[in-house]
Amino acid sequence: MSQNLYFLRERERMACFDRASPALKETLLKIYRDNKPTELDQRLFEFGAVEYHMQSSVSDPHYVHLSISTPLLSQEASVAQGISQGTVQTIKGILSDIVELVEPSREGYQLTLRLDFSKIPQGKDSSKIITEIASIQAAILSCQLKEMLSNVASQDTSPGMYKLIKLLYHPREPFFVVRQPEKTIAVFPMRFQENTDVIIATAFFQELMDVGSSEAWAKVPLCTWSPIPPPELRGEQMEDLSTNGGFVSFDILPHHVKGKRLDKTVWNLLNFYAFVKYHVKCTRGFIQRRMRKRLDNLVKILHKASSEEGGYVDDAQVAGCGCIKSLVSVSKTNTLRRRCRNFTKKVKRMRCPIKIHGFRRFRRRWLTVPKFSSAFKYTKID
Repeated sequence: MSQNLYFLRERERMACFDRASPALKETLLKIYRDNKPTELDQRLFEFGAVEYHMQSSVSDPHYVHLSISTPLLSQEASVAQGISQGTVQTIKGILSDIVELVEPSREGYQLTLRLDFSKIPQGKDSSKIITEIASIQAAILSCQLKEMLSNVASQDTSPGMYKLIKLLYHPREPFFVVRQPEKTIAVFPMRFQENTDVIIATAFFQELMDVGSSEAWAKVPLCTWSPIPPPELRGEQMEDLSTNGGFVSFDILPHHVKGKRLDKTVWNLLNFYAFVKYHVKCTRGFIQRRMRKRLDNLVKILHKASSEEGGYVDDAQVAGCGCIKSLVSVSKTNTLRRRCRNFTKKVKRMRCPIKIHGFRRFRRRWLTVPKFSSAFKYTKID
C-alpha cells in the first residue's frame, strides 16, 4: 500500500470561483483514464484544512472509495453532530447511479463515498461527471449556508431581536450572519496586508454602495460599508473586530433566497473575499501597466529632446527594459551640467571684487582724506 501526500499552497482565487477541487479532479481523471486495476491509497490536502482520502484495490477495480474531511462553517455545530441530514440528502441526490454514500463513514472523516467508475460513460461526459464529483466539498459548505438563509422568514426570532452566527469559510477570514425576522444580514470584516490594497478596496466598497443604491440595481441585496463595526457585532471578540478595511454588509431579503437564486446568493457570499482580492489584484496590475506605459512615453520625449540638442542616445536602450537606463543617463547628464554651472559661478565670484550696495557713496561722504596746505613751498628742480 503506497501513500502519497500532496500539500497545495494557497492561491489567489478568481471572481468566478471554481466549485470543483483542481487536485481531486485531476487525480480522479487520471485513475479513470488509466483504465487498469491499481492499488491506490492516496491523500490530498487543500487550503482550509480540507482532506481527501482515496482508496482502490486490484481485487475490486471498478470502485474507488473517497472520504472527505472538511471544517464546518459554523462553530456552533459540534463535531459529534457532523453533517446535517439535509446535507446528506443533497449528497445522495448527486449522481445517485454512480455515487453511493457509505454509512458509517471512515473514522476521522465526515463523509465516505463509493464511486463506480464502470458506470461513467466515455467521451466528454466523463469529464463533466468527474468535475461534479470533485465539487462535493463545495456542495457541503453551500448546504450549510442554504439552511441558514432559507429560514429568513422564520419566526424563531421575535421582533427587535436577532441571532448572530459566526462562519468560517477560509482560515483568518471569518464572516457573520445575523438572522432577523424579516431579513438576514451578512457582515464581512475586511483585512489587507498592504496599505495600497486598503486604498483600492475602500474605493471599490464606496463605488459598490453607490451602484447598489441606484434604481437599476434595486433588486440586488443592499450593500453598506462602514469603517467601524455595525451594532449587530457588539460584544464579539476583539480579534474579529480589528480590521484595516472596515466592514461590508449585505441585506438578504426573502426574494433573494427563492428558487434558483438561493444557490447563486450562497455561492456569492462564500466567495466574496475571493472576489475582493481578485478585484484589488487586477486594479493594482492595471495601475502598474499604466505607469510603465507613461514611463515609456516620457523616455521617448526625452530621447527626442536629446536628439534635437545634438546629443546621442542609443535607440536600443529606449525600447524594452532600456527605457529606465536611458532616463537615468539623461538625468545624470543634466545633473553634471548643473554642477558645472554652479562651480563656474563660484569661480567668478572669487575673481571679482566684493561689491557692497551704497558703500561708494558712504566712502565719498565720510571716508574722504582731508587736504592740508603747507607754508613751505617747493620748487621743482629740473
